[in-house]
Amino acid sequence: MDPDARISVKPGKARKLNYLSQLTVDTAHHVITDIGAYHADGKDNQQLADIVQRVQRRLWQQGLVWENCVADTGYSSGENYAMLESKNLKSFIPPHGTYKGGPDNFTYNDKEDHYLCPQGKVIPFTKVFLDYRTKTKKKEYRARKHVCTGCPVREQCLGVSAQEKKFSVTYYREEYERNNIRVNSPQGRYMKGKRQSTVEPVFGTLTQFMGLRKINTVGLGQANKVMHLSAIAYNLKKYLKFVEKRAKSGAGALAMTFARMIALSTFIEGFLSTPKIKIVTSWKLKKPH
Repeated sequence: MDPDARISVKPGKARKLNYLSQLTVDTAHHVITDIGAYHADGKDNQQLADIVQRVQRRLWQQGLVWENCVADTGYSSGENYAMLESKNLKSFIPPHGTYKGGPDNFTYNDKEDHYLCPQGKVIPFTKVFLDYRTKTKKKEYRARKHVCTGCPVREQCLGVSAQEKKFSVTYYREEYERNNIRVNSPQGRYMKGKRQSTVEPVFGTLTQFMGLRKINTVGLGQANKVMHLSAIAYNLKKYLKFVEKRAKSGAGALAMTFARMIALSTFIEGFLSTPKIKIVTSWKLKKPH
């Protein structure tokens, strides 16, 4: 029994003990730049901060600049948008379909931080609170009872029992809106296409040809090593195709092959002696399912 494995629940798939694998991919050459194992009962957006910190540190050490972070809706959250902005990263992460900037037909005034209802009544900001169900920060807006007295659409707006208009909005509304503008821009549509054409094929190759469909080890640390070795094998194939073959004789080709074997041996030895592995740059995020 593996104490670190967790039962994952996904529509259309059987429930079983799994690990969650998160990986980053370079859009230029489809190279895996980071991969890691996580507990399968967690959400994707819970691991984004850890991934970003690790990848950004690696890029800085290599003298590379990371500008854009592209991921699917599973990584969407106000906390993640704010975290990426604090690191000067542009997020291209579609929001959840349930996200709304406020009630329908209500207009938000960002200068005064209040909403206007369709009848022109002001719904002011009252407090910031933590939603006990979603564990996220939210802002509450509430109108006093007399504001809705005599309103012609009072029953449709409040219902039968409510006496005043009250609703909550995510604390990170501004970060959501800025992200949505980027996602719906021409650049955002281009980024979506790049994500679909670069990350998904990499995931399919890992699961179908690099032995990542099943983990035959015990413990999160060992699962992490298996994922790293699969990524190493994938990247080596990419490297061998990328390097131009300049050897013009059989002896030269043999010498080149021998040199690559030595470099590979040194690389794997260094990997096994350290928990971290440095590869190349990345600005794409996606998980294998």
